[in-house]
Amino acid sequence: MILGWSVRKRWRDGLRAPLTLLVTTLFLVSACTEDPPQPVEIRIATGSATAVYYAFGQSLATILNRELPNVRATVVVTAASAENVALVSSGRAELGFTQADVLPSASTDTGPRPLGVARVYDDLLHLVTTADSPVRRLPDLRGRRVSVGAPGSGTEITTNRLLSVAGLGGTAIRRERLGLDASVAALREGRIDAFFFSGGLPVKAIDEFARGTRARIVDLGQWTEPLRRLHSEVYVSRDVPRSVYGVEAVTTVANPNYLVVAPSLPDRLVHEVTRLLMERREELARAHPAAGRLSPRSAIAVAPLTLHPGAAEYYRSTKP
Repeated sequence: MILGWSVRKRWRDGLRAPLTLLVTTLFLVSACTEDPPQPVEIRIATGSATAVYYAFGQSLATILNRELPNVRATVVVTAASAENVALVSSGRAELGFTQADVLPSASTDTGPRPLGVARVYDDLLHLVTTADSPVRRLPDLRGRRVSVGAPGSGTEITTNRLLSVAGLGGTAIRRERLGLDASVAALREGRIDAFFFSGGLPVKAIDEFARGTRARIVDLGQWTEPLRRLHSEVYVSRDVPRSVYGVEAVTTVANPNYLVVAPSLPDRLVHEVTRLLMERREELARAHPAAGRLSPRSAIAVAPLTLHPGAAEYYRSTKP
């Protein structure tokens, strides 16, 4: 009996070994042939290809692709702020740049309201004309052809508020709704008398225009307080020194600029995006000087939005 049991045991053990090897082999083959996880797509809504949002966004996308495994970041050219908020709200972009004054009036009917990642820098409203133009003050625009910014842009929203405050609403001017590049071309060709654009210093397209054509930037400093009283306390006065564009220094209206995010992005991913935004400031500043003004202390001020939980966690972790 003992001999028979021993023979049967050896037979079962001999069968178990190949079966174990077969199961292990099948598991390894299955693991090796399993499809790799799909990359996480991060679409960054920016603005004109010659403006600050685009340069900032391109540099940020490069950093995210290099340093976050399984992330594929791309830049989307848009009309800027208002369109960017709509894209993020509707899930057609994951990140976007916007002016603060756009947020209360931006439509979010197509999705949840964006959350804040950071206050990144201030946008300054430029009123650009030629050096020989009779437009020396804002009221001089009356009856003239003026580009007020592209549809869906923060420039258009801020400009329309400014014109209304100055008594230039309605048909007081002959409005064109052109983007930055089209505005520069139209002014250069004499098809408009002036244009508005809101962006961080320096705006590449305006700099190129000012260095190729005798230009003037009109002082708008006196209109900051009226705008604050009627519309939003986000507006502040900022200087445009002569060194920026090589033209006479002026004071103008500015408002904060935010990087916003879709609420659906995971906390850990937004934490890492925020970390890289802060830790790679020098690299971002090489793409555009405005990015060099980033700091954790000022970045948390994103009213009327709230911070995304992932961004908030990063800022808490950096407190001394």
